[in-house]
Amino acid sequence: MQRKGGRHGDAGGQDSGGQDSGAAEQVLDELYATPPSAFVSRREEHAAAARTAGRKEDARRIHAARRPTLAAWAANLLAHSRAEETRKFLELGQALREAHRTLDAAGLKDLSAQRRRIVAALTRQAAQLAGEAGQRLSPSAQREVESTLRAVLADPDAADRWAEGRLEAALTPPSAFPSGTAPAAPARPEPGPQPRPKSRGAASGTRAKDELAERRRKQREELERAEQEAERAARQLRDARAEEADAQESLRRADDELGRVRETVATAEERLRAAHEDLDRAERERREAEERGRTAADALADAERDARASARRVDRLTGRGR
Repeated sequence: MQRKGGRHGDAGGQDSGGQDSGAAEQVLDELYATPPSAFVSRREEHAAAARTAGRKEDARRIHAARRPTLAAWAANLLAHSRAEETRKFLELGQALREAHRTLDAAGLKDLSAQRRRIVAALTRQAAQLAGEAGQRLSPSAQREVESTLRAVLADPDAADRWAEGRLEAALTPPSAFPSGTAPAAPARPEPGPQPRPKSRGAASGTRAKDELAERRRKQREELERAEQEAERAARQLRDARAEEADAQESLRRADDELGRVRETVATAEERLRAAHEDLDRAERERREAEERGRTAADALADAERDARASARRVDRLTGRGR
């Protein structure tokens, strides 16, 4: 099983472009443990930070990360948060697969009983972890977590993907996984005379059966590819819807901010209008005061002239009287 972060870098932790891939691996681990509702916004923040730091390849890898379903996120959270349980569960899967390969019916029956108990217990732990993170797992999501855990036990590739902690969607166990008992080993035929060569008709029938089996195999492979493509398309649709929801939320916040700014501008404009009116009134009062001042100055000058003239008359009259 590969270690996390070992796929993209060498022993020095650098990718082919010379960039330190450890930062991107750490970011991806964090993203896939982040609740799906916050995944896209956190992804874009990290991608922008990587671009700003000049780590273009890291930014590309981070931006390419797909938002997990709720069940896949809960399974990732379980792998991230329960290291010891994860290790034991992976060991149980290896033992189950080995028991089935070697047709150990007794061992397989015992391990299968453990499988049912542990899958149920881990599913409950995943639901509890999701609840602690503020996300409630519906019964259908819990069934998807259980399906993922059963796939981990049956398929070594699924085990590697889950252990990495970056599932995007729930996993489906293969239909051939043992349900509780191993198939009986075929009896060895007793030595006997060699069979006679088949007749031409028998050979023709065998070829027809082989051709039919080959056609069915190709049909199954084509169906599997179509299902995988449909699953990728569904993930892309979920991501696009999440992107749209985030964009709508950003638009709503921008509209709210624009409304607040408009209110501030309207209040400022109202205050400016009131200030202009106060200025006009003050200037008008000043002009009126200046006019009253000029009138008062003229009256004062007239009064002073009259007073001087009266004083001279008084002086003349007084001098005549003596």
